Amino acid sequence: MPETSKITLPIARLARENEEFRKVLWTGDKTQLVLMAIPEGGEIGGEVHEGHDQLLYFVAGTGEARIGDTTGPVGEGDVAIVPSGAFHNFRNSGSGMLKLYTTYSPPEHEPGTEHATKAEAED
Repeated sequence: MPETSKITLPIARLARENEEFRKVLWTGDKTQLVLMAIPEGGEIGGEVHEGHDQLLYFVAGTGEARIGDTTGPVGEGDVAIVPSGAFHNFRNSGSGMLKLYTTYSPPEHEPGTEHATKAEAED
């Protein structure tokens, strides 16, 4: 699916309906909007984004967030704030998919990037 050119989106619904590990919806000069779905027992994978702030908005499921030295639960209605340079990982600790949308500032992925699974994203 190519990126959208719409300027308004039903983002929570799109995130709940998404089944792909990563799907870039929109990329601007300074920000990027991405959908993610993490399967039961899965995780995004520990990483650090130098020069990129990230906000993750959770719309379904339950999980565990690790940002820097802090670990805590995340679920529907929560937002996680990951400042540039902070180690972070998000793990699905519940049943069913952990679904979210995230913004990167500036963009992190190539426009139009889609990964059906985490394994595909790592290739």
